[in-house]
Amino acid sequence: MRTGAGHNLSRLILPISMPRKLSILVLIAVIMLTGVFSGCSQASPVARTPLVMFCAGSLILPFGALETAFERQHPEVDVLNECHGSIQVIRHVTELHESIDVVATADHALIPMLMYAVENPDSGLPYASWSIRFATNHLALAYFFNDTAATEIYTDNWYEVISRPGVSLGVADPRFDASGYRAFMALKLAENYYQQPGILDSLIQDQFTTPVNIFEAGSLSLITVPEILETIPQSHIVIRGASIQLIALLQSGDLDYAFEYESVIRQHDLQWVPLPDAINLGSVDYDDQYQQVQVNLDFQRFASVNPFFRGEQIGYGITIPSNAPHPELAQQFIAFLLGPEGQQIMAEYYQPLLDPLTCDFPDLVPSLLQAYCHPDG
Repeated sequence: MRTGAGHNLSRLILPISMPRKLSILVLIAVIMLTGVFSGCSQASPVARTPLVMFCAGSLILPFGALETAFERQHPEVDVLNECHGSIQVIRHVTELHESIDVVATADHALIPMLMYAVENPDSGLPYASWSIRFATNHLALAYFFNDTAATEIYTDNWYEVISRPGVSLGVADPRFDASGYRAFMALKLAENYYQQPGILDSLIQDQFTTPVNIFEAGSLSLITVPEILETIPQSHIVIRGASIQLIALLQSGDLDYAFEYESVIRQHDLQWVPLPDAINLGSVDYDDQYQQVQVNLDFQRFASVNPFFRGEQIGYGITIPSNAPHPELAQQFIAFLLGPEGQQIMAEYYQPLLDPLTCDFPDLVPSLLQAYCHPDG
């Protein structure tokens, strides 16, 4: 049998009189030389440049398709995509100091809040200085098609169904994932829409070891999430670090309902209850109503930032960290995302891009990307 270099080591013949130890040494030398010449006869693999992206969990499937398409056009690039809750994505840059080329979050407001305000200790520069708001979504209530309550839940009574004894409700952890604090917002907005005070409080009351506090300040509802958010034993609330982690629980029947983005629900062939536009945080026409709810994160970790989230239309944000190892490649990827092929891929995954795209500091946006966005406001 031939080796890759065309040599047959099994047919090597050594002199019979050669001492055993010397025979072994000669054989080893021949094998090593064979490997050397074999390597010289084959082309060395071309090294690919890694492009590291961290994105919100709800982007895992469309960004996976973008990765494949981009690499097809740029075979010299190896896109490495990792997904987490949006706050966790930014922590990998600002707290864990990882070298990341592209950051994409499910809440565009997180980028200025947690990256503009924090300096890189190595450079003294903010971790980011611009962002593009590129996509939106709708919050909805997801369930698996085998759910026995599926025939009983509608747009007008969903808040009653998820409050019934024995019904479990999944929510992403608002400390790490934007859909988590948006779920709290939606439940509070439902109180005004259905004229049913106490929907949020009745669902979460006594469900956490440290309570989530709700205050009313005139027309503004303030929801404060504690630093430690753990459910009590036998709680009907199920918390996970990212909303995408709730999908498997729905599919296995271990969870009855979960707040998810509509794009994610459709990507995974789940059933869902569409929420009214006044609740789903998906329509700019209702921004005045959305802004009546605010979620505060009561974290010592964020003491210098004071993160709070005012209700508004869902907007996804993308940027390139100031310490990105490959900023030029990152610009090319974002241009691909915002261009015709990227738009088509995003639409195929039920998440079309905003029109127009907006950016907060257009003069700071890289020149390659400036043509894609308009000044915010």
